[in-house]
Amino acid sequence: MSDDLLPYSGDRLAQARAFSGLTDEALRVRAVTAARDKAFEDLWALTLAYLTTETGGGVRLSPHTLRAYRKGIEVLVDHARDQAWNLLHPARREPSLYVTGLTALGLKPATVQARVAAAVALYRALRWAGATDADPFADVKRPKDRTKGIVKNPPYRSDFVAAMLAEADPHERALLLLLTHAGLRIAEALAVEWRHVDLERRRLLVAHGKGDKARRVPLSARLRDALTALQAEAGAAASGRVLPWRAYSTAYERLQKLALKCGREHEFRGFHAGRKYAGTQLYAATRDFTRVAGFLGHEQVDTTRRYVEVPEDDLDDIVERFS
Repeated sequence: MSDDLLPYSGDRLAQARAFSGLTDEALRVRAVTAARDKAFEDLWALTLAYLTTETGGGVRLSPHTLRAYRKGIEVLVDHARDQAWNLLHPARREPSLYVTGLTALGLKPATVQARVAAAVALYRALRWAGATDADPFADVKRPKDRTKGIVKNPPYRSDFVAAMLAEADPHERALLLLLTHAGLRIAEALAVEWRHVDLERRRLLVAHGKGDKARRVPLSARLRDALTALQAEAGAAASGRVLPWRAYSTAYERLQKLALKCGREHEFRGFHAGRKYAGTQLYAATRDFTRVAGFLGHEQVDTTRRYVEVPEDDLDDIVERFS
């Protein structure tokens, strides 16, 4: 599902108000009916209203998170229909069998975990609506991935980034550098506005990071050059958002085609590997996970460790000098 099909945040708020404006009994009846009929669109609308009004992310939940929730709920509802589940009161062992079935299909542990997170969100929404007291996924064991994320999806290599930048158009170059030099998440990069850019002080304001936290990041010389070129091209029209794309899927397609143009399409792995590139480059220079965490907008340094590729020979010289 593309970002274009996800509700605009203003529409989400209006929808949430429509649900919240119902009487307790009307909301309960609506949720019970949707669960009884296994009506996916209605259940998704209910969950979206709950996520918008009752969670910390609210209207600023990222399109990526919403896509994952929507897909997970769709999969669960299809399974409930096929297996004749009573969604409001599933049998005690059904949720565990559902998770086991997802694993048996060959889905990666991270994907299974995302499906379970979506199911948990659906049942929170149903409890919020007063439709059930059930919390069937509370004690379900979720598969763990023993392979570190930095191994499965390592940072991009410098030669790949250089090749992409050499072939990129001005907007693609700015996007690449926002990811690989500024360390932004894709949602943060697409949301950057000209008023957030301070070329003179070499700073960029990330106004709404994950969890709606703001932070400032330094601008590299190459990123400043790229933004200066875009600003000169736009002239007096340099206002609003820096990048022309709103949808995650559109930006992904642009970089995917760029990799194909470079003859390196097999090396393109989405946006997060660019953010890991920034984190790894910064750690190599500072050897300080705390500073890298602040740069990437992580609350916990343990999270940052999953973004930094430490060379295997990092300790060789130190061990060599043992007395």
